[in-house]
Amino acid sequence: MKPIGKYIIVKDIQETITTESGLILSGEDTNQLRYKRASVIASGTDVSVIDEGDELYYDKAHSFTMLIDDIQYTIISERDVVVVI
Repeated sequence: MKPIGKYIIVKDIQETITTESGLILSGEDTNQLRYKRASVIASGTDVSVIDEGDELYYDKAHSFTMLIDDIQYTIISERDVVVVI
């Protein structure tokens, strides 16, 4: 599968976060945060900085999901990437 233009296909990473006070936030709690962590599956034809296998944080408010071969992927635009790790 190959996205066209500035689109990127990512697979969300479920992460747990420990707060400064020691509380562990589960995957359900982290879903309430604005930004999500993901691994890049494929980047579009006009994306030059982000490569397959990169991990990044993106603004989940501007994403959408698709089922491709019964696997759920998230589609984002390059402009919605906040940080590449």
